[in-house]
Amino acid sequence: MYKTTDPRIPPTEACVLRPLLERQAEMLGSRIYAKFGDGTEWSFAETLAQTRRTAAGLKALGVCPGQTVLIALPNGPDALRVWFAVNYLGAIAVHVNPAYRGGLLERVIVNSGAHIFVTLADLVPFITATERGALRQLILFGEAETPDDLEVHAASELDDHGNDPGSADTDLLPFDTQCIIYTSGTTGPSKGVMCSYLHIYTAGRAVYFLNDTDRYLVNLPMYHVSGILPCMLMLGLGGSIAVIERFRTQDFWKTIADTEASFAILLGVMTRFLLNQPECEEEKLGHLRHIIQQPLDEDAAILRERFGFDVYTSFNMTEVSLPIVSSANPGVAGTCGTARDGVSLRIVDDYDCEVPTGETGELIVRTDRPYAMMHGYYRDPEATAKAWRNGWFHTGDRFRMDEAGNYYFVDRLKDTIRRRGENISSFEVEAALMAHPSIREAAAVAVDSEISESEVLAVVSLADSQVLDPAELIVFLRPRLAHFMIPRFVRIVEELPKTPTQKIEKHVLRKIGLSEGDAWDRELAGVSVRRAAPGTADAHR
Repeated sequence: MYKTTDPRIPPTEACVLRPLLERQAEMLGSRIYAKFGDGTEWSFAETLAQTRRTAAGLKALGVCPGQTVLIALPNGPDALRVWFAVNYLGAIAVHVNPAYRGGLLERVIVNSGAHIFVTLADLVPFITATERGALRQLILFGEAETPDDLEVHAASELDDHGNDPGSADTDLLPFDTQCIIYTSGTTGPSKGVMCSYLHIYTAGRAVYFLNDTDRYLVNLPMYHVSGILPCMLMLGLGGSIAVIERFRTQDFWKTIADTEASFAILLGVMTRFLLNQPECEEEKLGHLRHIIQQPLDEDAAILRERFGFDVYTSFNMTEVSLPIVSSANPGVAGTCGTARDGVSLRIVDDYDCEVPTGETGELIVRTDRPYAMMHGYYRDPEATAKAWRNGWFHTGDRFRMDEAGNYYFVDRLKDTIRRRGENISSFEVEAALMAHPSIREAAAVAVDSEISESEVLAVVSLADSQVLDPAELIVFLRPRLAHFMIPRFVRIVEELPKTPTQKIEKHVLRKIGLSEGDAWDRELAGVSVRRAAPGTADAHR
C-alpha cells in the first residue's frame, strides 16, 4: 500500500470512492445522502447497498478494474448507482451526454476504447449508426432493436447477481483516474479529460463555504463536472445532494421546497428566468442559503435582496479544479473572484510572458497539489502537450487581473473580435445584450468588414412574447459599451445553435455570417455611433 507523509495529499479513504463510501455508510448510516426528483431518498447505508448490488451486476457482465465504461443516463438514481458501481469496482466512468449524436458520439465511443456502454434504449439507433471501435456490449434501460454484433443486456440484469461484488481487486490511490469527461467540441474535436480522484476532491473542496449541514442541488447534468463534483463533495463532507433531471424555471422553488436544498449553481440565463417569475411562497421558506452565479452580473444584488441568499461566483472548466472563487456577495462587478489557496495563476501573452496588471492575456494555471488538475486528454498526447506547454495548463481564456487580485473573464481566445484596431470581448458585448429585458440569449461574433478587420454581429433570441426594435437596442447599449464595441449588425432568431451540452456554437454563427441577408445593419438604417470629444459622453445619432 502506497503511503506518503506529504500533507497536500488526503488519505485514500477521504477521496477514493470505494473506501470513502464504505466509511461514510458505517459512520453515518441512516443519515440522508441523496434525495431524487421522484421523491426517492437514499441514506448513506442505502447508497452503499445500491452501489454494491449494481457493482455485482456489472462485475458479472465483465467490468474489471482499470476498464473504461461508457455511461449515458439522465440525472437520477440509475445514473448515480451505475457511476458509483463502476468506480466501486476500480473501473473508470466515462460520462457521456445522452443527447450526443453523429460524429461527436462516434468520437467518444472510439476514443474511450470502452467495451461496455450503459445507456438508454433511445440512444441505440445513434450508436449503431456510428463506428464503434472496441464497443462490444450494451446494458440498456428500456428496449430497442439492436445489431447482431453487439451483446445486449437489460439493465434489470444488474440486480440479478446478489449484493456482494467481492473484495476490491485492486487498491486505488488518489492519483488514479476516477472518470473521463468529454469537452463539448466547440473549437475542435471533443477531448476526454482524465480526472483523478484527487482532481475531483480538490475541485469540490474549493467550494469552501459548504459543510455537512448543506444539501447541494444537482441541477446540472452528471455528465458534466458540475454534476459530478457535488456528489463526491457531499459524500466526503457527510452532507447531502438533491438530484433533479434538469433545471425548470417554473418548478425551481417547488423543487427547493421539496428537497430542502441549501445550495445551487445558477448559470447564465437561469438567474434572469428566476427573477422574471412571480413571487411564490416557496421562495420565502429560506431553504436556499447560498448560490454560485456564473457569470456575476448586475442581477446579483437583486437576487440577494429578493431571495435572501448569499451569492458567490467562480471560474472553472473540466480540466482545472475551481482555481478562482469569490467571497460572499463580492462587491466588484464582473469579477470571477480571486485565486484560491493551492493554485498559481498567470496572465500571459502569446509567448507565455506575463502581461502587466490590468492588461489582458491568456490565463494559465497550475496547482501545488499533484494530480489536482487533469493529468491529460485520454489517448490524445498531442492535445495534452499543447495544453500543458511550459509546465502550465493553458485555459484558452482571456483574462485580466486588477490591483486587488480580482480576476475577470474577458473572452475565449478564439472568440475575440478585432475591429478597427480595437480588441473586443464578445463576453462583455453579450453581457450588455443580456441586460436588455426582451433578450433571452445572445451571442456576439465577428463578420467581415468592407473597410478592415471585422464588424460585430449580435445574434439574439427573445423572451416569450417579446419584440425588439434593433435601433432601440443600440440606444440601450450606448451607455453600457464603448462606442467601438456596439454591434453594427443585429439578427433576431428563434433559437441559437447549440452543442449537445447547450453551449452556443459561435463557429456556426461565424460561418453563416451575413450570408442569409436577414441581419439589420445600423449603418444602412442611419443609426451610427461615434467617439465623443474628450471629457464628454460618447455620442450617437
